Amino acid sequence: MRLATVDDDLCNSKLCGIPCVTFCPVNRIGSKTVWIGENGKSRINETTCIGCGICVHKCPYGAISIINLADYWSKKLIHRYGENAFALYGLPEVKVGFVNGIIGRNGAGKSTSMKILSGQLKPNFGGNQVDLTDFFKGSELKPYFGNLASGKIRVSVKSQIIGDSTEEGGTAETVEALLSDLDEKERKYADFLISDLQLRDLLQRRLDQLSGGELQMITLVKALSREADVYLIDEPSSYLDVFQRLTAAKKIRERVGNGKSSVVVEHDLIVLDYLSDYVSIVYGTPGVFGMASKSYGTRNGINNFLRGYLPEENTKLREGSIDFFDVGLEKEDVGKVVFGWAPMKKTLGNFQLSTEEGEAKEGSVIALLGRNGTGKTTFVKMLAGLVEPDQGVVPTSGLRLSYKPQMLKPINKTVAEAMEEVKDSMREEFYKTEVIDSLGIERLWARNISSLSGGELQKVAVALCLGRAADVYLIDEPSAFLDVEERLRIGKAIKRMISSRRATAFLVDHDLLLLTSTADSMIIFKGESGKNGLAKRPAKVLDGVNSFLKEVGITMRRDPETGRPRVNKEGSILDRQQKASGAFFMAVTRGDQVES
Repeated sequence: MRLATVDDDLCNSKLCGIPCVTFCPVNRIGSKTVWIGENGKSRINETTCIGCGICVHKCPYGAISIINLADYWSKKLIHRYGENAFALYGLPEVKVGFVNGIIGRNGAGKSTSMKILSGQLKPNFGGNQVDLTDFFKGSELKPYFGNLASGKIRVSVKSQIIGDSTEEGGTAETVEALLSDLDEKERKYADFLISDLQLRDLLQRRLDQLSGGELQMITLVKALSREADVYLIDEPSSYLDVFQRLTAAKKIRERVGNGKSSVVVEHDLIVLDYLSDYVSIVYGTPGVFGMASKSYGTRNGINNFLRGYLPEENTKLREGSIDFFDVGLEKEDVGKVVFGWAPMKKTLGNFQLSTEEGEAKEGSVIALLGRNGTGKTTFVKMLAGLVEPDQGVVPTSGLRLSYKPQMLKPINKTVAEAMEEVKDSMREEFYKTEVIDSLGIERLWARNISSLSGGELQKVAVALCLGRAADVYLIDEPSAFLDVEERLRIGKAIKRMISSRRATAFLVDHDLLLLTSTADSMIIFKGESGKNGLAKRPAKVLDGVNSFLKEVGITMRRDPETGRPRVNKEGSILDRQQKASGAFFMAVTRGDQVES
């Protein structure tokens, strides 16, 4: 079976000279296989296409993809967005009484799957006339869709885009108005969550005045307060700090059981592991096709994903496996001290940040970890020279700086035009391999930056930051909007570029897996969100994470197969043992067999 897709956003037949049409060998013998459609975009007949790949390589904008799939996949086609458009095969299961987590690449169909499961999108089966319940005969989805169609089950949705504040399509002016359509029982539960999550001060705030994290929590509160049988939660940890992510995961788990189920899309592997009973992997080629795997037990599912192979389906996800056996170990000093700083203080309105003394070494990545609102971004801005401390001296004065801010602003340039800023780095084979090729920047070359998705914009911003010649790189939340594999590639690119250039990087993020796999040392931020913050002196990764987890009140151990950090179940034997010993983060090495 052959699948041909055309990215209409990239296709530009008015400028390219239509080499896809001109050079197609089937066209040359008189068959209409590639042509320009009425909308001015290339169209491909998948039946007569021979899969030679000439049009793929000739297209100057990378708009065409042609992939050969096993013939039996045709029987699993759930939905296709149109001619030569993205195709979704299979769906993740809904496990009654359990949380089924979904992990996978951006653009591979996770959100499409959630829309079908919620009933918001009616699958078209690629134009074939198929009954939904017959299609899933023999699986747990047959009774699910039967009950959904008959109204026997109710579904509550927390969508991916939290700006869509009400799934019903209305616009709520304040948080109180957003919750006004809950019935008495639902509002009682919402009030319980609001009090428990300390959100009561937000009730009279306008939605457009909320931060991303505040809006995320309020949207989640509403979704979980609904009296429903199934809770479909799409990316609940976006914009949240580690404390909030684990709290949100706890609240999702508390809602499930006694016949209530949940399906959760999540890119933070630690959070996914913590809240899921089962895991489905959605794999494929972003923007081209996606396939949902069967459900695996959480540990096996995530480990299969990291190994890049699904043994029960005999499917290879990628070349090579991913492991984290160096995460959290006592890392050696990287190089000589580049600069140090004395204690600093800065007051911004009602917020005050204080820092302890510290030093930065060449070739090192220093992670910044703590609650939202405790001064991480303010500290980075002081290092960047954008904010002057009230007490103390900016230690980076006179050094070359490269800054990737937390909030990214799209500009009216193509990616190629923006990358002209780092044209010297573009000539370096190491930068091209470790950053441009690894992050897939060339595929975006002709795109206007203002049209990029959040994840695409993030990758371009990181590539620009790492492409500048600098002594100090300041990188604020590079994992936002990225899937798991993209986060790991970002971390690898940062680590290798900083080491290669003997520079220093300060890395702010909330993904513990990214931080612990990338950093050489760690600054922990303590304090009360929005009121005060204290930046501790840099510590070794193991010491920093141990201190942070003690404050959060959770323990973590290492998976013996992949080395990835895993959260212990609260009250488990290992949890109690680690808390008693003070080792909140267990640094297991390759070959150790610690598992609970």
